[in-house]
Parts: sequence; structure tokens; C-alpha cells
Amino acid sequence: MTENRLYAILGGTSGIGLATARQLVARGDRVWIGGRSPERLAEALAQLGDRAKGTLVDITDREALTTFFARGVPQGEALSGLFTPAASYRTGPFRHGDTATSEALFQAKFWGQYWAVYAALPVLRSDASLVLMSGAASQRPIGAPAYAACNAALEGLARGLAVELAPIRVNCLSPGTTDSELWRNRPADQREVAYAQWRQLCLLERPASVAEQAHAALFLLDNTNMTGSTLCCDGGYTFR
Repeated sequence: MTENRLYAILGGTSGIGLATARQLVARGDRVWIGGRSPERLAEALAQLGDRAKGTLVDITDREALTTFFARGVPQGEALSGLFTPAASYRTGPFRHGDTATSEALFQAKFWGQYWAVYAALPVLRSDASLVLMSGAASQRPIGAPAYAACNAALEGLARGLAVELAPIRVNCLSPGTTDSELWRNRPADQREVAYAQWRQLCLLERPASVAEQAHAALFLLDNTNMTGSTLCCDGGYTFR
């Protein structure tokens, strides 16, 4: 890949998004990151250095998404890639009938990524690479049916966009449980129960690291013959 390309990451202020931004910057590329927290954005930009810039953005706000891309791409330049791991949502059982864990979940995770790609279209290179993010529940749900359906919908979206937007490439990363800030900010007993369950459910018997997930995202961004595919980085969860 040519160095000093420009990539956008929605959700680039923490977790898998920030880890991906680190790897892009380390190899000589530039990143435009977005997130909802002013504190996290400032911390992320301080970590990433002068090859990174960014702004606050709410992925559920279409106008904010349009502004994000308009501000992030200098005149006469275009994005080489977009990664969209940003989403804040709740999951829950179907029988609860809770819109927060069903309709609101889709609004945050599915429609947020859908409209992010739409907003990015005017500033994408003709050979740009887009990476959506779903989750392992798409292949092997163990509860929270709306969450499983949302992840599966994102993988279908990647396939549909790959057809319509070609030669722009569109793929989807499907991570399993990952040792990230999301889990580390939860109570230790809750986290350890989840990690213990995951160790029983996947072949490699451990959560992934954010660096491993970022490496998978980078592969999808870089490989010029990958499009319409879902890459499961889940430690073999789908096979156990």
C-alpha cells in the first residue's frame, strides 16, 4: 500500500477503532477519527500524534455525519478507506418487547453505518475500501435475537454495497468478545464471568485483543481482491 493515504474511522477514539488508527499511523498513513466523547477524542489525538485529526460526531445523526466527512477531507484529496466500528447500544431478550434493545439497537448499529457510508460517498477515492463491523452473533446467536439480526443485516449490507459501489470495495469485520475498554470499564466480576463463558465457547479459549481485531480490519482495508466478504475474527467461536 502507498503510504500517507487518508483513512476515516468512526469510533476511532477507543477500542478496535483506536487500535486500527494506531496501526495506520504507525505505517505512515493519516487518520480522521470521530467519536462522541470530547475527553476520549482529545486523549486519542494526543496518543496518535500529528498524523491524526478528528472531530466529535454522533453516528446516529445524518447531518453530523455529512459534516464529519466534509471537515475531514482536505480540498483536492479523497479518502482511501473508511472503518465504522462506532456504536453504542443495549441488547436484550425478544420477550421483553423493549424498543431500546430492538429498534434503537438497529438505529445505532445498522443505520448508523448505513448512513455513514452514504455520507462518505462524495469524498471516496474510486479504489477506496470500506469496512463495516458486525459481530459473531450473526453466525451463532445465543440470545438477544435483535442483536443477531442486526449483525447479520450488516453483513448483508456489505455484500449489497459491494455490488452497487464497485470498484469501491466493501467488506465486514465480525469480531467476537474482545478485551477492550468496553469490558475493562465494567465491574471486574461481570467481566470475568463473560470472559470465562467466552473461553468455553471458542476454540482458542480466550478473548481477542484490540490489536488482533485491528489487524483484521487492516487486512480488509488493504487487500485489493477482497470485497463483499465477512471476516470472522472470533477465535473459532462459530465452529465450536
